[in-house]
Amino acid sequence: MTTISQLSQKTKDLSLQSIQIELKNPNGVQEGYQDFAKELPALSRKRLEKYGIDLSKGYPRRPDHIPIFLDEAYKIRNRPNPNYIERGLNADPEKKALFGAATEVVNLTKYIGTEIVGLQLSDLNEQQLDELALLIAERVVVVFRKQDLSPQKQLEIGEYYGEVEEHPLTGQAKKGITVVWNKFNRGGPLIKFQRGAFAGWHTDLDHEFSPAGITHLHLDSTSETGGDTGFISGYGAFDKLSPSFQKFLEGKVAIHKSAHVYYERDDILSGPKHIEREHPLVVTHPVTGWKSLFVNPAHVVRIKDLEKEESDLVLKYLNEVYAKNLDIQVRVHWQPVKEDEGVSVIWDNRISQHVAISDYNDQWEGPVRHAHRVTSLSTPPVFDPNSKSQREALGWDN
Repeated sequence: MTTISQLSQKTKDLSLQSIQIELKNPNGVQEGYQDFAKELPALSRKRLEKYGIDLSKGYPRRPDHIPIFLDEAYKIRNRPNPNYIERGLNADPEKKALFGAATEVVNLTKYIGTEIVGLQLSDLNEQQLDELALLIAERVVVVFRKQDLSPQKQLEIGEYYGEVEEHPLTGQAKKGITVVWNKFNRGGPLIKFQRGAFAGWHTDLDHEFSPAGITHLHLDSTSETGGDTGFISGYGAFDKLSPSFQKFLEGKVAIHKSAHVYYERDDILSGPKHIEREHPLVVTHPVTGWKSLFVNPAHVVRIKDLEKEESDLVLKYLNEVYAKNLDIQVRVHWQPVKEDEGVSVIWDNRISQHVAISDYNDQWEGPVRHAHRVTSLSTPPVFDPNSKSQREALGWDN
């Protein structure tokens, strides 16, 4: 029989014990090398081995310390880069060095997208890279085909354009070179039927203190058909709005959330939380001086100082403006990719949305889509009330 004094002692003993809880990363990822090297597409393996990427320990590799708590996630790059240089501001407006070295320059549509033919990105000097930055700022997205480009050179170009984002969770070939590969990223085929006018459209890393600026995606392997990437111009989206509605939006602030989630250190049981940051809803590009909508359906959760119902209505309409106006979109076709002839697409995240169109064969047999992404972070976006829209600046309505 247990006495009252014995029960009191047991209770006292329990109160002195701490409860040990093993927290798993809420995003379901593990640190260190992953065992996917043997699954690499043939063309991707040849490129990696050619340029000395060590696959012996596995591929790809996630960071050694993956943040679990919200406060440590907020601290990552939680300041402007004091050494940032907006390279397009240094460029020759006529881009003579870049265009003069190309065999052809093709505008893919009137408002967005240009393809440069006959140039190797690895051969560009600083003057040409500055002119490329200006071209990207004006045309939003630029395509280079038949590129024999090493991951190291891709990283070097990214470092020239800004502080390279070293993703705290995603697998990488080297620090700053993010792997985009469904075998690893999603664990299964991507083919699916998506409903909704703006399913999948997004902007990368808009939750950062200094969001993504110039992003460079290089495909060294792709499926035999499908898998195009769509891009939309934020300049064009802003110009689709009436002058009165433009004025209403200027100066408004949007709340951007992170794609990944983290725990509150002092309130774990409240569940995973997103990083949230505030950015202007209308931004001014620092090179062109043109106004652009800075919003996307994947990450923008609300407009500050509006009622929820008002915010939801406005965001739904703005997302539809992006998704439903084909004249401000371009669809980049990646095929064919051959050995030593990858395809690079470089765009400005500050003035665009993009989507990987989910219609391609990504089974584990045959050629599949494998890419490396290098993202150069910019500066905190701002709105200049004295700036002009693209149409206004270029006189397209005159």
